[in-house]
Amino acid sequence: MEKFMIYLYHTSNTRRRILGLNRYFNGQGPVFMQLTAMMRTDILSGKYPPGTQFPTVRSLAIEAAINPNTVQKALSVLESEGLVLSRGTLGRFVTDDRALLEQKRNEMQSAYMRRAWQEANKLGIPKEKFIAFLHESEEG
Repeated sequence: MEKFMIYLYHTSNTRRRILGLNRYFNGQGPVFMQLTAMMRTDILSGKYPPGTQFPTVRSLAIEAAINPNTVQKALSVLESEGLVLSRGTLGRFVTDDRALLEQKRNEMQSAYMRRAWQEANKLGIPKEKFIAFLHESEEG
C-alpha cells in the first residue's frame, strides 16, 4: 500500500510538471479556494478575455491533477461572483461585463497593495523607502 501511495504522489506531481502547472497548491487552506484564487487571477489578468469560453471541468482537473468535483466547487464560487457564466450545454464563459471585471480587478489590486504595505510595515520599512522601491521597480 505504501508503494502505491508513493507512486500515486510521484505520478501526480510529474503530471503537473509535464502539463505546465507551475502553481502548486500550498496546503494553506482548501484546494478549491486556492484553485478559485488562481482562476480568478487568470480571468482578471486577461488570460481569459471577456466572453471567451472557459476550459472544461475535465481539462482543468487533468491540468491540476485534482478531482473534478474540486474544480466544480471552485467554478461555482466564480459563478456566484459573476465572473463565469454557465450557458447550458455550451459550457462556461467569462463574463462580458467589463465594468464588473474592472471593479474586481481594482479590488484585487487594492488588496494586494495593502498586503504588500502591511508586510513592509512589519519589517520596519519606512513609507518613503517603500515608495522609492516601487518607483525603482517600475523603471527597471
